[in-house]
Amino acid sequence: MPSLDELMKAAQAVQEQMAQAQAKLDDIMVEGASGGGLIKVRATARGRIAGIDIDSSMLMPESKEMLEDLIVAAFNDAKAKADQAGSAEMNKLTAGMPLPPGFKLPGM
Repeated sequence: MPSLDELMKAAQAVQEQMAQAQAKLDDIMVEGASGGGLIKVRATARGRIAGIDIDSSMLMPESKEMLEDLIVAAFNDAKAKADQAGSAEMNKLTAGMPLPPGFKLPGM
């Protein structure tokens, strides 16, 4: 049976690995899109929005409501992709850990 000191060292190592993995999420970029690519949103895997691109054809007063809907859809697409990329990255960290199915470490 591992000693308390060994368990504490292992826990500290996992915390350091988690911090490194979470920092890496800021470097992974995803792109959400809507309207057949007329609206694009770039985000990090952590969910921070990095940019938005709106096709100039959408910048007409009569298309305001549609533009708003497409922006929301593009943000939601980017968020879903960011969540997926973030989960995949964090799953790499927990792959060797004997965790019960569905268990999530804090901050994941």
